[in-house]
Amino acid sequence: MKISEIKELTDKEIVERLQIEKESLVRLRMNHAVSPLDNPNKLRETKRNIARLETVLREKELNEKQN
Repeated sequence: MKISEIKELTDKEIVERLQIEKESLVRLRMNHAVSPLDNPNKLRETKRNIARLETVLREKELNEKQN
């Protein structure tokens, strides 16, 4: 997911997507602990998506405080 796509989402949608990504990360970690994943880079992608979502959400919060 690109930052430009995330910025188009509403705050509520970002929070929902963030929760989905966090749940996905937990599942991926558990699956990886039991047996190696076919694509371990999926863990990295998921963590980066979480960071992007949190960053955009924080930017929106700061912009609202300034206005």
